[in-house]
Amino acid sequence: MLFIEYPKCTTCQKAKKWLDDNGLQYTDRHIKEENPTYEELKAWRAKSGLPLRKFFNTSGLLYRSMRLKDNLPAMTEEEQLTLLATDGMLVKRPILVDGDTVLVGFKADVWEKVRK
Repeated sequence: MLFIEYPKCTTCQKAKKWLDDNGLQYTDRHIKEENPTYEELKAWRAKSGLPLRKFFNTSGLLYRSMRLKDNLPAMTEEEQLTLLATDGMLVKRPILVDGDTVLVGFKADVWEKVRK
């Protein structure tokens, strides 16, 4: 299992505690130090079944300063993936990757399925 986080993010801290409390083994990856690549993001989007916009950190300062709320609709999926791959702070976190399961953001009830 791969756990991608920004350690200062309180949601990431809650998710990490949940993983630890449930005895799940994972590899930890700092999203700012090792940004997801274009290829990873493309694969994760496909496995998650989520629209690509769900991978954007819409509450982040960078998202707001780039006015992405207004600009994303005019961008192609390739342009959006390329943009996401430029800076980990644009990517919603945490991300949990377990085989074909990809979870974006943290909701304990949704994450329960990785325990099964």
